[in-house]
Amino acid sequence: MPMVKKIINNPKDVVKETMEGLLLANHGKIVKVEDANAVVRPSIPAGKVGLLVGGGSGHEPLFAGFVGDHLADGAVSGNVFAAPAPDQILAATKALDHGKGVLYLYGNYAGDNMNFDIAAELAELEGISTKTVRIYDDVASAPLERIDDRRGIAGDLFVIKVAGAAAAELDSLDEVFRVTAKARDFTRSMGVAISPGSIPETGQPTFEIGEGEIEIGMGLHGEAGVSREKLMPADELVSRMTDLILKDLPFKAGDEVCLLINNLGATTMMELLIVNRKVREILAEAKINVHDTMMGSYCTSQEMAGFSISLLKLDDELKKYYDMPAESFAFTKR
Repeated sequence: MPMVKKIINNPKDVVKETMEGLLLANHGKIVKVEDANAVVRPSIPAGKVGLLVGGGSGHEPLFAGFVGDHLADGAVSGNVFAAPAPDQILAATKALDHGKGVLYLYGNYAGDNMNFDIAAELAELEGISTKTVRIYDDVASAPLERIDDRRGIAGDLFVIKVAGAAAAELDSLDEVFRVTAKARDFTRSMGVAISPGSIPETGQPTFEIGEGEIEIGMGLHGEAGVSREKLMPADELVSRMTDLILKDLPFKAGDEVCLLINNLGATTMMELLIVNRKVREILAEAKINVHDTMMGSYCTSQEMAGFSISLLKLDDELKKYYDMPAESFAFTKR
């Protein structure tokens, strides 16, 4: 199998050099945590609940791209598709603790779960309170009765947006946890892929797929979905995906939602726009109102060709926090 071509230097340096490039692109709006592959906002008000996000690299701009005003206060990164180490998470936690504790927010994957839990225990020994919200928005990865087993995918963005605004306004870790958990529980996503991403150090694709095939329910790292089928027209594909999402919460007539059409890496804006028109048609028929639409590369898997659809069901509280202005390298809301 031929090596996947990437424009990089030493493959072992991609995470470090990615972080260096991000820091320079932010012009001082984020700073590096000493001795850790983590970044934080440089000026965090005293008494603020800290919001730490994180996970494996390779999903850029997730997670570090969402550190900013009314978003995450810091992000810690592991190697490509690998969880950050507990000592790195602890270093970021200490940098973010301003007396009210730190909320951990990350995708529901075994390595992240283990390492953030270890870091939480270490933080407790340092006198720092933490709480955790694991994002499990991927409807294809487990049935509803086992929702705790589901993976995270691009719905992370909605949860980070709401959590960041809540952490900027609320002065209780318990309250920030409550709002963030509600945003997580009101978010549903599903992804598909027609070609794989790859890991820089191996140069090999994360999975193999036939020329005319599509993986329905593809995971963010190339995990198998619910079925592999012949490539079908966009409208048929989107109808199947959206139907599964709408049934899962469930969504109903009169609901108000935010919509994300996320590029998993190598999908064109043309394709995303075609997807969007069909999603909107389906939601209009269901009498579900779209409050806001985001389209683009927010949660990627290297050069994977595919996309995900995410819906956040709003209530008055979530809508208030979603609508608060926010600014970071990868996301701005005015």
